[in-house]
Amino acid sequence: MIKRLEAFQLLSPSYLFPEIERRKELFLKENPKVKLKNLGIGDTVLPLPVSIATALAKASTDLGTFEGYSGYGKGQGLLSLREKIRDYFYPHLSVDEIFISDGAKSDIGRLQTLFGGEITVGLQDPAYPVYLDGSILQGIKKIKLLPCSPENHFFPSLSPDIDLLYICNPNNPTGAAYTKKELKRLVDYAVEHEIIILYDGAYFSYIRDRSLPKTIYNIPGGEKVAIEVNSFSKMAGFSGVRLGWTVIPKTLTFDCGHSIWNDYYRFSSTIFNGASNIAQKGALAIFSEEGWKGVQENITYTMENAKRLKEQFSADGYQVYGGENAPYIWVHTPGRQSWDVFQEFLEKKHLIITPGKGYGPTGEHFFRVSAFGYHEEVILRNGVGDRAL
Repeated sequence: MIKRLEAFQLLSPSYLFPEIERRKELFLKENPKVKLKNLGIGDTVLPLPVSIATALAKASTDLGTFEGYSGYGKGQGLLSLREKIRDYFYPHLSVDEIFISDGAKSDIGRLQTLFGGEITVGLQDPAYPVYLDGSILQGIKKIKLLPCSPENHFFPSLSPDIDLLYICNPNNPTGAAYTKKELKRLVDYAVEHEIIILYDGAYFSYIRDRSLPKTIYNIPGGEKVAIEVNSFSKMAGFSGVRLGWTVIPKTLTFDCGHSIWNDYYRFSSTIFNGASNIAQKGALAIFSEEGWKGVQENITYTMENAKRLKEQFSADGYQVYGGENAPYIWVHTPGRQSWDVFQEFLEKKHLIITPGKGYGPTGEHFFRVSAFGYHEEVILRNGVGDRAL
């Protein structure tokens, strides 16, 4: 009889977002006539720009012809797509250093497997749950939570005795975006202490402040210490299409001097047959003039929502963070348990938010509000106003 893996026994009983869905469904079952506003799970809602949707449709239809059919693609992804990503975001790096994936979340899991369980991991706290849960599933026992709060401007207190440091910037859930000076501190610290940074830049396209870096490779030395994982999900509305990319500079090495790029190439080739050809051809259309314009319009629309939400919660007396360079706002409710606040917003305001405790212990007494929605959904007058919550 096969024994259950110890790692699964160490996981919390429920992942954050299924638990939110469970509570929502239970409430609706008991209150079938209630219409909820959902600003909890950060899923995109706006239609794809027509040029991108057309490219996806054409790529699909082409598979029904002898001339257009394609089977397995290249493991690293379409060269033409990797060239576009390089040209737009990483002009000083090589196309060979870019791997196309089926989404940032999947690639984070693959990278965790690459490093194994005998390492010490540092996590921003609060953090996207997959960083912690994925680490546990890899058998990692040494996990250090690095509290990020208003008191330290959401910048982690760094620990020298870690091997892998997860950084999400702009941050989910706090909405904080680091300055060049702050990212330089991270890079310099990683160089000094021989730490690898696993940098999640999935929300880089929502940075409005032009003085803020959009990739860790904007920082000198970044290519010596950092792997960057990114995604088309929030940037271009591909959350259901599933497509992302990871950058592994060839200058990165293990302590023995062996290339991390070489091992990841070998590992990825073994367990992954490449991202969907259809999705990749659709992504190429993002970089067309019409596609890029449409993507930017959708991003602007979402950030207008963030601005409105921040104004409304602030007007009701809440201390609010984020919402300026990220599509999330982080709301403080001192002394209140975040799941209790979630339940009261659900039952009394008919509004779904995300409890901060689901992102880590430092997230307690906060909740996250997502700006992904329609303009009419984020008008909360008479919806938030009860400051007693």
